[in-house]
Amino acid sequence: MNPPLNERLPRALRYLDGPQWLFVGFVGLVLLGGALAGFRQQPALLAPGLVVVGGLLAFIEWRWLYFGLFAVLPFSQEIGLLGGFSMDVPSEPLMLALTACVGLALLLRQGRLQAREWRHPLLLILALMLLWTALDAAFSVDTTKSLKYLLAKVWYLTPFVLGTLLVVRRPGQAWRFAAVYAASATLSVLYVASRHATRGFSFADINWALHPFFRNHVIYATMLALLLPCIWFGRRAATTRVARLGWGIALGVLLFGLLTSYTRASILSVPIAALYFLVLRLRLTRVLLLVVAVATSLTVSYFVVGDRYMEYAPDYEHTVFNGQNFEQHLEATYKFKDVSGMERVYRWVAAARMIGEKPLVGSGAATFYPEYKRYTVKSFRTYVSANPEKSTTHNYFLLQLAEQGLPGFLLFLTLIATALLLAERLYHRASGRPEVRRVVLAATLSFVIIVFHLTLNELVEVDKIGPVFFVCLALLVRCETWLAEEALTAT
Repeated sequence: MNPPLNERLPRALRYLDGPQWLFVGFVGLVLLGGALAGFRQQPALLAPGLVVVGGLLAFIEWRWLYFGLFAVLPFSQEIGLLGGFSMDVPSEPLMLALTACVGLALLLRQGRLQAREWRHPLLLILALMLLWTALDAAFSVDTTKSLKYLLAKVWYLTPFVLGTLLVVRRPGQAWRFAAVYAASATLSVLYVASRHATRGFSFADINWALHPFFRNHVIYATMLALLLPCIWFGRRAATTRVARLGWGIALGVLLFGLLTSYTRASILSVPIAALYFLVLRLRLTRVLLLVVAVATSLTVSYFVVGDRYMEYAPDYEHTVFNGQNFEQHLEATYKFKDVSGMERVYRWVAAARMIGEKPLVGSGAATFYPEYKRYTVKSFRTYVSANPEKSTTHNYFLLQLAEQGLPGFLLFLTLIATALLLAERLYHRASGRPEVRRVVLAATLSFVIIVFHLTLNELVEVDKIGPVFFVCLALLVRCETWLAEEALTAT
């Protein structure tokens, strides 16, 4: 006769109760998925274990998912799906889980937002942007892509705007997501540096060193740059020597990673943010916005009237990429001979022609590629214009105008201007509350760094950057609530 099942098990497993067996099963599932994912080189095989951990965390405390997402962001990878679509794993599945958790928390009143926050201009503008995207999908050249973009917006806005408002209830809690993201980003820099060092930190090998967690050095460098204000003010908000030391180490490592990424825009974005701090202090945001609007309008008019832009077509034979020498790369930039810069012009000209054909509704969200190829001007072509990576305009503002027409573009501009004007007002109102002012500054300067990058790249839908863009907006909304509550208490 065979012995009972419990006697056939190893001694350590004989006396486990129900919850303990559940934990053992979960660990086994994760280990099995991890082993298969590593053996088959298929990250998607981790999905069953991640679904289980997501379900357990959501059942116990969904806020753990919020911080867990920032822990895995630097290490998420893009995988291909059927129909030419793709998904960032594990970040996007976690965003979907968080979207459901936040929705249920609000529905079941486990969390609550104040009425003034629901009516806040930033939230109203975001809602209008979402509504316009839905309406504009009816005119899209590819409705499927536009609807997928709409859904993706929902699982960005819900966790990172509404979720942040539910999670961050006090100024001190604002630093938790930054600490988790900075710690994880620090580990990613150490990983990249260990690979990059084997090639002597050469400019030519930076993209190789980033594999497989970053598609290119721009995303990597932007992630590092936007975290610097959070780390700087997080260190100033720290109350213990150990915490200050941890923030300081992260600051040094991320600065090293930024400099060795050889990304011109990201390195420049840090002093740009410092200059904006002066604008904030001197109450010059309105002046800055006006100057930028006038300068942009005049520049566009200059190039468009009389097709003057054709005079600046690049020389195909002499437009180069100095992949072996960063100094020559910079020199080619200001001489308008850098291939990446001139390829941007090639896309901008195509976008401008698309706008001229459909100025009101655009081509539809997420449809710029390959639609723009019909509008290109051969004179601006470079030897990388085949665009195998399927990138878009390299200017998010122009992308909004080309894809979602004038309403989408104006709504996005309104969002940026409203956020910056609000930040200036909050900074001066928080003079008596340094703990709130530090949150305002961290959110605002990180936001400015992202917006600066948007003039040269489209990054709001990138999983390592977009979440912080929306978190910064949510933090500004919450800072206004804290200051309003203090004013009511004082009266």
